[in-house]
Amino acid sequence: MLVKLSTSALKQTRWYEYAIRFVLGGGATVLAGVIGSKFGPSVGGLFLALPAIFCASATLIESHERHAKEKAGLSGRRRGQKAAALDAAGAALGSIALAAFAAIFHLIVGASVALAFFAAMTVWAIVSVSAWWLRRKLRSVSHKSRRSGHSPSATGSRFAKP
Repeated sequence: MLVKLSTSALKQTRWYEYAIRFVLGGGATVLAGVIGSKFGPSVGGLFLALPAIFCASATLIESHERHAKEKAGLSGRRRGQKAAALDAAGAALGSIALAAFAAIFHLIVGASVALAFFAAMTVWAIVSVSAWWLRRKLRSVSHKSRRSGHSPSATGSRFAKP
């Protein structure tokens, strides 16, 4: 499976959904700025990492998927939940990569800002792709064990659902 860009979601999104994301993202940035002014940039930076638009995005993804199924005359509740859960998993993997970026940047920035950015971006890319690949492999193993009729305890996989 190749990772590719799909612009079809842009056509399905309404203008007010973009406005919601913009307002939430801007509000979180302003909040981080106010906190940073009051408690210093280190504390403000922690709040700037807040995934401001994640909640709006997850809600919108669930709504889009549910409506798409309902147009076909089916209940889309479960599909919407799964789509939002998949988005949440991606956000969690991205957070791991962001933490790796921050750690590497912090370790190297004293020597060179340019080198710190290059090294941190490289580590971010490696961690992101590795986390995605590992999650995909673990899901593959989990799916294989369920299809073969083995229980999670019999296969040794704690990720398989009974």
